[in-house]
Amino acid sequence: MSTFDVIIIGGSYSGLSAAMTLGRSLRKVLVIDAGKPCNRQTPHSHNFLTQDGSTPAEISIIGKDQVAKYDTVTFLDGMAVEGKKTHSGFEIKTGKGELFEGKKLIFASGIKDILPPIPGLEACWGISVIHCPYCHGYEVRNQRTGILANGEFGFEFGKMITNWTKDLTLFTNGKSTLTKEQKSSLESKNVKTLETEIEEIQHQEGQIQCIKLADGSSVSLKALYAKPNFEQNSSILAALGCELKSNGYLEVDQLQKTTVPGVFACGDNTNMFRSVAFAVSSGTMAGAACNKELIDEEF
Repeated sequence: MSTFDVIIIGGSYSGLSAAMTLGRSLRKVLVIDAGKPCNRQTPHSHNFLTQDGSTPAEISIIGKDQVAKYDTVTFLDGMAVEGKKTHSGFEIKTGKGELFEGKKLIFASGIKDILPPIPGLEACWGISVIHCPYCHGYEVRNQRTGILANGEFGFEFGKMITNWTKDLTLFTNGKSTLTKEQKSSLESKNVKTLETEIEEIQHQEGQIQCIKLADGSSVSLKALYAKPNFEQNSSILAALGCELKSNGYLEVDQLQKTTVPGVFACGDNTNMFRSVAFAVSSGTMAGAACNKELIDEEF
């Protein structure tokens, strides 16, 4: 069994950032990555200084090339499927049966989106069905836009998106659960509410053409915001006893420590603000805090 100071599960932006911080701290690090980032369909990444407009893959390739220059960092293509506490740290098993031991763990494993079963939505996800106005709103500014949401969240999200476009429709995909006051408030800003169920998202190579409704009508759109349900991407977190917040994200403190001693987490699995900038920031903090903990223990 190979032993490392830190095992990082997930090698996208937050995992790479944590690995760079630890590599520069002279720590022996293993990064296990399955190579399936959640934004792999997204054509361009935005709102990250020096890389605005680059593809997600381009940013990852540059990041990995830079981290790989630190000879204490090792990369492994694979999936971490099991994990347990040991007397000296943690043991991680991959899908191929490989075993590794680390004094500390950092989960940069992300989340798994559970998309609603609407034909066409998955093909458009990350392209014209988008999740974040700070990441993608500028590119569809002042265009005909929709929001797939309902209730309190639909109201608050609707308010936010009016900053980017005044041609906005809220699709509740069934009976609206907005209050009369909320609906009236949105209408005062010319936000239309449609309760008819969505039958299909018609598109061309991921670019929305229109939303086809169950009553036979359709609505032409350029973009549709959606916040799908999700689950944690790694089952090891639950096996180790890491606690989740009520919203499904991992419970971490300001140092990115989970509720399990020796286990850190960073990136999309910890916060609803899914962006490259946040992932890099939280990964840096996780790496630095993990190194500090190792130093304290050595003393």
